[in-house]
Amino acid sequence: MKLLLVDAGNTRIKWAAVGPDAAPGEWELADAAPHAELGAMAEAWRAAGVTRALVSNVAGQEARERIAAALPDGIALEWFASTPERAGLRNGYRNPGQLGCDRFAAAIGAHALAPGQDVIVATCGTATTVDAVTSDGRFIGGMILPGLALMAGSLARDTAQLPQVKPGAAPPPVFGDNTVDAIVSGCLSAQAGAIERACAAHAATACIVSGGAAPYISPTLKLAHRLVDNIVLVGLHVAARD
Repeated sequence: MKLLLVDAGNTRIKWAAVGPDAAPGEWELADAAPHAELGAMAEAWRAAGVTRALVSNVAGQEARERIAAALPDGIALEWFASTPERAGLRNGYRNPGQLGCDRFAAAIGAHALAPGQDVIVATCGTATTVDAVTSDGRFIGGMILPGLALMAGSLARDTAQLPQVKPGAAPPPVFGDNTVDAIVSGCLSAQAGAIERACAAHAATACIVSGGAAPYISPTLKLAHRLVDNIVLVGLHVAARD
């Protein structure tokens, strides 16, 4: 049975098709695109011959309905949700169902990739989430902050005469000598600082960084970490095997 994993975020839909014997993170096919390109994704899903789907959706009811309509006919579909426990991870949120399903999946993936370690997992997308998982498999909570592009965009929108900034791959100096570099440096420092503070507070022995903005943030981190392409899909894969 070929499995389709879907991570529908606020901005893009990420997906992977995997065979029955693949290890977590080993995809036969994988791609990501804006929600507007769901039609092309639907064609790829049909061509891949997937027969089962596990979908994490944080983009709302309309996106859920569109994804459901795009899936191949007759597919066995599960909408991934945060539960008190799954795949060896105990959900320590005060109300377990309130935890974003993408964060729960990311935590499952992080625990699978760093077994027996206190791990921080940072997912850097439209929002940045920084979450803590204990070595014995307990999600204890985390922090949510505006993502890198959202931070820069809010400065451009809400501060007079500041330009729109699109952070590049090469980080600027910590102390920018022009306004654009100063904005990018400030936003990168805020993102990296949150991750580093979480690692220190959790006494983490492992740190995983993922998401679309992760390649920009990773070079600014002053601690050892692992860059993972899509930790949510990894977690979904682990959960699907449970």
